[in-house]
Amino acid sequence: MGVVDMSNNHPPSHETKDFFPSPALSLSLAGIFRDGGNVETEEVEDGSASRGRPREESTVEISSENSGPLRSRGSDDDFEHADITCNEEDEDPNNNSKKKKRKKYHRHTAEQIREMEALFKESPHPDEKQRQQLSKQLGLHPRQVKFWFQNRRTQIKAIQERHENSLLKAEIEKLREENKGLRKTLKNPSCPNCGFTISSNNDAPTLPAEEHQLRIENARLRAEVEKLRAALGKYPIGTSPNNNSSSSCSGGNEEENRSALDYYTGIFGLEKSRIMHVVNKAMEELKKMATCGEPLWIRSFETGREILNYDEYMKEFPTENPRDGRWPNKRCIEASRETGIVFMELPRLVQTFMDVNQWKEMFPSMISKAATVDVICNGEGANCWDGAVQLMFAEVQMLTPVVGTREVYFVRYCKQLSVGQWAIVDVSVDKVEDNIDASLVKCRKLPSGCFLQEQSNAHCKVTWVEHLECQKSIVHSLYRVIVNSGQAFGARRWMATLQQQCERLLFSMATNIPTKDTTGVATLAGRKSILTLAQRMTWSFYRMLGASSYNTWNKIPSKTGQEDIRVASRKNLTDTGEPHGVILCAVSSIWLPVSRNVLFDFLKDETRRHEWDVMSNGGPAQSVANLAKGQDKGNAVSIQAVKLRENNMWILQDTCTNAYESAVVYAPVDIAGMQSVITGCDSSNTAVLPSGFSILSDGIESRGLVITSKPEDRSSEGGSLLTIAFQILTSNSPTAKLSKESVESVNNLLSSTLHKIKTSFQCDDAY
Repeated sequence: MGVVDMSNNHPPSHETKDFFPSPALSLSLAGIFRDGGNVETEEVEDGSASRGRPREESTVEISSENSGPLRSRGSDDDFEHADITCNEEDEDPNNNSKKKKRKKYHRHTAEQIREMEALFKESPHPDEKQRQQLSKQLGLHPRQVKFWFQNRRTQIKAIQERHENSLLKAEIEKLREENKGLRKTLKNPSCPNCGFTISSNNDAPTLPAEEHQLRIENARLRAEVEKLRAALGKYPIGTSPNNNSSSSCSGGNEEENRSALDYYTGIFGLEKSRIMHVVNKAMEELKKMATCGEPLWIRSFETGREILNYDEYMKEFPTENPRDGRWPNKRCIEASRETGIVFMELPRLVQTFMDVNQWKEMFPSMISKAATVDVICNGEGANCWDGAVQLMFAEVQMLTPVVGTREVYFVRYCKQLSVGQWAIVDVSVDKVEDNIDASLVKCRKLPSGCFLQEQSNAHCKVTWVEHLECQKSIVHSLYRVIVNSGQAFGARRWMATLQQQCERLLFSMATNIPTKDTTGVATLAGRKSILTLAQRMTWSFYRMLGASSYNTWNKIPSKTGQEDIRVASRKNLTDTGEPHGVILCAVSSIWLPVSRNVLFDFLKDETRRHEWDVMSNGGPAQSVANLAKGQDKGNAVSIQAVKLRENNMWILQDTCTNAYESAVVYAPVDIAGMQSVITGCDSSNTAVLPSGFSILSDGIESRGLVITSKPEDRSSEGGSLLTIAFQILTSNSPTAKLSKESVESVNNLLSSTLHKIKTSFQCDDAY
């Protein structure tokens, strides 16, 4: 069996870096692809280097684009014109210290700079052939050209970072001034009616409404600053820009060592000791919720799902203050539990849950916003997560704009129970939401979370418990069943998404993919580049599709009058991953009397693309490349060539499916640019504008015709909830305004596609 050594490849992107350092990765993949001990594998050759360890260069240049911002004593002009070369270190036998030879400076001519600048504007990452041609043309060594481009990229990165730093400093300064004013007000509380200062803490009245709103805004600003810090990598989450030490449980008497939560007394109304009491109690409740069976959990014979016996729960966990008064007659409880095995080592999985950015990336279809508002307590031990407590915010969405998002503040507590066993509990703390805007209090977490148990071969067993208390609200009729039954935001969806993403990360690093699962790509570098581009395209599609406040949807009448079409527009000024200009999005959700699996297979099949794709004009599609990214054949990335009348078009397609939902995401791509990506070139500047489909089961779990213990006899598939989304670039000018013609065009496109899909399944227009 031919196995490829990936040691010569470029480092993987930040999404997958060091996720599987263990040799057990290859063992687990070998188990996946083992078929009678005789499986044909593809002998993939990385075109970037020969086999074996990468060669170490004897000459080092100031060039590493991954080394962070450039720090140079010279001016920017000197940086542009100078090619700085450091020779090998020589050791003087008569001296114990090593001495370096003086650096040799080679200043490029104006003509050389002009030619390289011209190529840089077209391609910041030239390939070997382009560098060789340019070096001959300019009379330079290929290494000089290579490092000039690296230095130029590093310089631009440094300029961008300086700009981002200035914005961050302005935000921090604004927040610091507001904090100072709030602390001054807290020291001198006054009655909102008479204005007299009140000295007794017991008789302190409620704060004025204006000050109350300022506190809320202050908390939101802090969450935004935390996200900026994490994005820039400047400060660890929960630390102050002028304080290098992060806050901890022990705290300290000095003001600069105190956690920001100490200043939130008026907002959150709790001290750390009270929070620690709440999370410890929640941890004990989670243990029982995750490990107990009947009578606490009863398995349904009809659906196979576990159902919480709420009467038994109230006996087991009596509440001191009944929550029924929170939303009189409008309160509902959602509880679910799911257990599964994921392909990820335990330490890495724990880190994924505790790092808010990694956590958000692990659930891209579910989490539209996430932030660590404050670090209440740092972890201890070698892994730094044992005992960590964080105050967090999350916005959870469905892949449709017709169902509102759920915004929740909660405290996350991580604890190591034993060797190879961890628990992570989330709980909304009373009086946190009471003083936050009422629009954010529609959902709160009762003790929820997951139990993590280490398994062999880099696997981990996860028991997920999701327990929510929500305010009842009106849900769109299409999604009423799946939302009100607790399936839309339940443990099954979280578990299915976690398994799918872990498997995708595993396959993105695999070196022994069978030939039948990888076609059209000759190198591992090319495979990585394509998978990275497809992942970015799909994540962009997820962000665009939901009801998050990122998007402002407006309802428009459809051509048939039977679908609800919603449109939203945005302007892209700086993101090189999308076309620059005004982008229009159109989305519609419908019900079809077709099972989810049948509908998903139809939409992802390239041989049937002409049946629904209006843009292809009925032209056949042919496969250029196909890459597996999961054990299920539905999890794959493909490149399809569509023959049009005048020219050809390439389409990048990413298909994803799990036990809960499926998605087909695609975008037309530039043929020349995609060919360079296939060879392994960087895809970060490849612009894609994704469209696609999200498919869910309708949530109606039909009863079988007979009572039996066999699951295959009980199950009967119902219909599907299909959400279709299109994006078009209406103008290349960011200053252009949205026109009625553009809205009409995307309306026609969406209505025609829905009509074609219904026709393929012989559905009535009544659907």
